[in-house]
Amino acid sequence: MKLPFLCLAFCGILALNSPIALSQSSGQYVEEKDIAYRTNIEQDAYITERCRLDVYYPKDEKPWATVVWFHGGGLEKGNKEIPEELKKHGLAIVAANYRFSPAVKAPAYIDDAAAAVAWTFQNIERFGGDKTKIFVSGHSAGGYLTAMIGLDKSWLAQYDIDANAIAGLIPFSGQTVTHFTIRKERGIPDTKVLVDSLAPLNHTRKDAPPMLLITGDRELELLGRYEENAYLWRMMKVSGHNRTELYELDGYDHGGMAKPAFPLLLKFIHSTLGK
Repeated sequence: MKLPFLCLAFCGILALNSPIALSQSSGQYVEEKDIAYRTNIEQDAYITERCRLDVYYPKDEKPWATVVWFHGGGLEKGNKEIPEELKKHGLAIVAANYRFSPAVKAPAYIDDAAAAVAWTFQNIERFGGDKTKIFVSGHSAGGYLTAMIGLDKSWLAQYDIDANAIAGLIPFSGQTVTHFTIRKERGIPDTKVLVDSLAPLNHTRKDAPPMLLITGDRELELLGRYEENAYLWRMMKVSGHNRTELYELDGYDHGGMAKPAFPLLLKFIHSTLGK
């Protein structure tokens, strides 16, 4: 069993036995689909198609916390979804699509992610949510987008949102160096590491929101995904950030790590909100 950085060899057991994982709300939930979130820029057919989100929220429980969820797919494919593991936990889920490479190039999809989070800050209260309790999360490419817009404050600042207003960042197996698809757009191979302005690692800071980093097993993950996150964890600590946590899910590969990670996300939200 690997011990550094709060690695959990027993996460599969935790997922089955955690009281958070099993404690679900019996209230009614509503889902509103395909809401356009980029209405403030010149539209084209691709923006109209991809820049949409779904909102799943409790009908009666107010004011509730929200998780903005970004799907994975290497910034080249995928589709918005409301994770089943997050349903009926007294939370709202905002699941957002974004544009893909090669139809667009970096940083268009990062800007889309920021616009979706900004939309949530600007609109969640009319659904019954609390804009001081917005968490951002996602798997793989979605984890990368989570870390980028949460650590580099410039992306949300252009929408007049302070990234520090995010209640917590929870990237699942996200790249912390410059994403491999961005490197591919520039003709740089997967094995050539780049840390530039489009790398979350380039934006470590003391005053960032609380952050939970979760990866699969370092021997089963894509490329150096665990090691990238471990380095971000270390550099956040060096920067003086006092709440960055890292979990390695022993025995789970890149695609399989999401399901056992959701109970950790829920626990993190509850502990951040003091519940």
